[in-house]
Amino acid sequence: MKFRSVTLLGAATAALMLSVGGAAAQTNIEFIQWWEPELPPGFLRGIMDDFEAANPDIKVTLISGPFATTRDQVAVGAASGTLSDVVGLDGAWVNSLYQQGAITSLDALIEGAGYDASQVSTMVSVDGTNVMIPLVSGVYPLFINLDIAEAAGVTEIPSTRTEFAEAAKKMTDPSKNQYGWVLPLSLQTANGVQNDVMSWLWASGGHMLADGKPNLENEGVVDTLNFLSELNQAGVISPGIFAKSEQDKVEEFASGRVGMMISAFVHANLIRERDPNLRFALAALPAVEGYEGRRGLAFASWGIGVSEGSENKEEAWKLIEYLLTPEINARIAAQTNMVPVNVNATPDLSDPVVASTFEIVQSGSLINEFVGAPVAEELMRDFGIEMQKQFEGGQAAAEAAANAQKAWLARF
Repeated sequence: MKFRSVTLLGAATAALMLSVGGAAAQTNIEFIQWWEPELPPGFLRGIMDDFEAANPDIKVTLISGPFATTRDQVAVGAASGTLSDVVGLDGAWVNSLYQQGAITSLDALIEGAGYDASQVSTMVSVDGTNVMIPLVSGVYPLFINLDIAEAAGVTEIPSTRTEFAEAAKKMTDPSKNQYGWVLPLSLQTANGVQNDVMSWLWASGGHMLADGKPNLENEGVVDTLNFLSELNQAGVISPGIFAKSEQDKVEEFASGRVGMMISAFVHANLIRERDPNLRFALAALPAVEGYEGRRGLAFASWGIGVSEGSENKEEAWKLIEYLLTPEINARIAAQTNMVPVNVNATPDLSDPVVASTFEIVQSGSLINEFVGAPVAEELMRDFGIEMQKQFEGGQAAAEAAANAQKAWLARF
């Protein structure tokens, strides 16, 4: 009997040790991002719960906050070596983060996991190393207020720059505080240079870089600056250009004060919430006369990467791989009205606005040369400074491009 009781005690002790050992072996990973506040309540946590159910040895802690707060937290974490295991990334951050040694190469993780990278439509690299995957991408088409357009006699959506300028003039009526277009060039938040200026260049197949270096004095950039300056001189852009941010732009369009804007597709939902009766259409950006190539379409992404300092890189990659599966990638895209990165993820096209945007994406080419560039936000600000001088009459377009080129070369 004594021998039997000792055996039972030993088995119980072993079970207890196994239980404790299992708990100790569980890996906890942190995931910092700005996505949770922008998604329906509980949506992202629900996906994490599903991941944990499929991977019971991994637990995920979400570190969530607004975009600006997350950007600051990522910068602090990168500098102090305390960055979360999985990192939500904006393309404008990745170059400096990689150069700091804060985010790791994804290539080895992909190879080690045997992941088929061909199902991912794009990755973001720095110095030839893939460091970010754009989980979903929001494109920046042209929004047109159909009521303003029809009242002004604009019967066709503009396809060329000349047609756009003519439509903007027809839609402008200063006596009603109504203008054809809105251009945000605030230096405090200078992403208007990316979304509202360079998007014109990219739409016509132009580039601001050559072999990864600044190339701002080319004909395409100068012509774009001249075109935008002519619109300003014609008085078709709503006043207060230098003080406006993206939020102001969307507010003016949603309130019916401007006929056209270039903006993120995700803002379609905000516009509908503000005014369910506002009729608008989406289109690719107008191109220069005679251009017959694919229209470049500016985009911004919810990117994802792994911290170089993470002790749980394999587990971090497991989470990323889960988010990249067709089903989960499509679910996130549907909730954000963005384009999924997995080529096998099928977006919900039941909404006609979503369907039209998907058609624009399919017929165009996603491009954003600021993604992966060094200190991208400062590059935008440098260019914005020179544009402001040009718009104030202090310099010609060619001079603005040349001065911005000098500033960019110093940063590169």
